[in-house]
Amino acid sequence: MNEDQIREALKSVRYPGFSRDIVSFGIVRGIQVDPDTSDLSVQLVIATNDPNIPQKIKEDATAALAGLAGAGNVDIQIEIQNPPAASGVAAGAEQNTIAGVRHIIAIASGKGGVGKSTVAANLAVALAKSGASVGLCDCDMYGPSVSIMFGNREPAVAGEDDRIVPNEAHGVKLMSMGFLLTGDDSPAILRGPMVSRLTQQFLRQVNWGDLDYLLLDLPPGTGDIQLTIVQTVALSGAIIVTTPQEVALIDARKGAAMFAKTNVPLLGIVENMSYFLCPDNGKRYDIFGSGGGEREAARLKTRLFGNVPIDIATREGGDRGQPIVLGEPNGAVAKEFMKIAHALQEALDA
Repeated sequence: MNEDQIREALKSVRYPGFSRDIVSFGIVRGIQVDPDTSDLSVQLVIATNDPNIPQKIKEDATAALAGLAGAGNVDIQIEIQNPPAASGVAAGAEQNTIAGVRHIIAIASGKGGVGKSTVAANLAVALAKSGASVGLCDCDMYGPSVSIMFGNREPAVAGEDDRIVPNEAHGVKLMSMGFLLTGDDSPAILRGPMVSRLTQQFLRQVNWGDLDYLLLDLPPGTGDIQLTIVQTVALSGAIIVTTPQEVALIDARKGAAMFAKTNVPLLGIVENMSYFLCPDNGKRYDIFGSGGGEREAARLKTRLFGNVPIDIATREGGDRGQPIVLGEPNGAVAKEFMKIAHALQEALDA
């Protein structure tokens, strides 16, 4: 009986709600084997507000190790870094917060191509225009876009305390992998564990200062980065971005289910590319269908924050580093983002 055998057996234990095992997620922190009795002792560290998660992991890990040939008694010791709170993440937020940040909000989608980063960028600017202090953390390590959308390509630097100083544009503090790469065509070639460490650094080792809102622009899907975030910080809630058609809504449900399983409140849904208004005659075209976001919000018992139309100026503004909320503040798209920002503030106050 040795540590490698035990670690291999623990790879059969999945983190509840995910396909990855507890070893690859770095939950296993220590393994001991008594040479005389072959008794096993395993130390696990889990950050969660859901008491069912550590209980399920303990049961599955005990069963996996008890089946090892020659194993003695099995002792699973679990340290919970963010203990369960009676009313969920919000009640226990002080135990796993970022110093100085009032609300941490995940902007997520189940699939790519729905304009999530565009929504995150314009929502951040809209909140800043309302008088709030706002930060935006680009958590997509492989496809960072915040540096482009805000027109800021300055490399990240460290301050006197060795913490990263966030860049700033349009009144929003920013952190992105784009500030660490040498050019637009430089790929981020990273394995899963490195991605998780970088995500933690972006959250914990950036000097965000005092913020009312820190928005996290998540990559598509429900993988390593998402799990790292829900384990690392206590989120005030999540916003799901989708488009109206069913193929996008199916993936949006998966994103919503992930947050439900990790005890993160779903604050609302934003339906992006909701419709197209022809600039020549003002006629509306529902390119991707209609009503999908409203129906999904009702199904998930959450709010539909807004319906953002597909718009050429919005795309142009993102490409040149000026979000549409600033570029055309009196336009329909900018007004919709200001409405979404107000709805988010209401949801958090509630």
